[in-house]
Amino acid sequence: MRNTTVRAVNRLTTRWARQAVTGNHGTVLTAAGVWPLLAFLADGAGGPARAELAEALGIPAESATAAARELLADLAGVRGLQAATGLWTKADLSLHGSWLTGLPEGARGTLTGDEDTDRKALDGWAADRTGGLIERMPAPLRKDTRLVLASALALRLKWIQPFRTGTVVLSEGPWAGRSALALYRSTSLLDRVRVTQTPTGPVTLLEVVGDRGVDVHLVLGEPDARPGEVLSAGAAAVTRAVPSTGASLLPEGNPGPGLHIGTVRSAGREPLLRVGTVAFEVGADHDLLDHARLFGLHAAADTRAGHFPGIGSEPLAVGSARQSATARFHAEGFEAAAVTAVDLVVGCALPRYRYRVRHAQVSFHRPFGFLAVHRTSRLVLAAGWVAEPVTLTP
Repeated sequence: MRNTTVRAVNRLTTRWARQAVTGNHGTVLTAAGVWPLLAFLADGAGGPARAELAEALGIPAESATAAARELLADLAGVRGLQAATGLWTKADLSLHGSWLTGLPEGARGTLTGDEDTDRKALDGWAADRTGGLIERMPAPLRKDTRLVLASALALRLKWIQPFRTGTVVLSEGPWAGRSALALYRSTSLLDRVRVTQTPTGPVTLLEVVGDRGVDVHLVLGEPDARPGEVLSAGAAAVTRAVPSTGASLLPEGNPGPGLHIGTVRSAGREPLLRVGTVAFEVGADHDLLDHARLFGLHAAADTRAGHFPGIGSEPLAVGSARQSATARFHAEGFEAAAVTAVDLVVGCALPRYRYRVRHAQVSFHRPFGFLAVHRTSRLVLAAGWVAEPVTLTP
């Protein structure tokens, strides 16, 4: 993947996480699904809308379509990841051939104007392209909808080393006293856990290695740290924008949230990292226009004028921009999916203990973040916050 594009998408992930991950609510977001759509819009935009979109993208508008096409092709080559785009327009909407030919191959359809017919077609596409993880296209299909441009990403991976399952009665923070589905594992690779220093305190990161070139990193901050700051700091660390230190080099004691390092007796000579976390499932629906300036859509959403002269001769404005996303972390692996849609309207794991070894114990037993990261490029494919674990009922 092109480094400039990866940095641009990761920049959007970090900025979005800082704004969207707030309070005590779980969420999941996928900037890698939004960024290509913004790029295609930028290619057809003019005036202030074009400038705003270029700023949000982090690259010039004139090179956006080529970068988006390349990114989508690269995503399609990631094992375990499905990527797709789709375009639906009203039959009487005339589009410029130069803009259409810039779009990647994908579904093309016609909006009939009948809400039930169109909803069935769009929801069917979303469900098919995500293997049923997302069942509904996040587009409102208003009477004045002239065009729907969508992307779908679906990621499925299995852990190289599965977790053992059990039950844990949590004793920290807002989850104290709750019985949850616990996940356990141990390894001699101490540096699977790292700590990065931030202005709001240390952040602990655990790398869980997937089987298809994608890993999931769990991110834990101090109890009083803002979730958005913790997740954005984690994104910066896993993408290597800021340094972090592995547990093999950290001092004994509690060098990071949820982390203890010391010495224990062991049957073998190798160091030992013990991990305890919880299973989780999280989903979210995002209205991108709630952060219109972040996504470069402030001017483009002004329906009093047209902002996309490069798309077609009809004056068009952004009527809605939304994403539906979901993620599931369990003993065997991880799944995540997102469908993003922009619609344009008329614009307007008891031996003998012979050795003493370095030992690290990390626990994620209170709200934490997660990031799914392509190992080679360091592109963040999904990011989110876990406000609720999978709990067990009596």
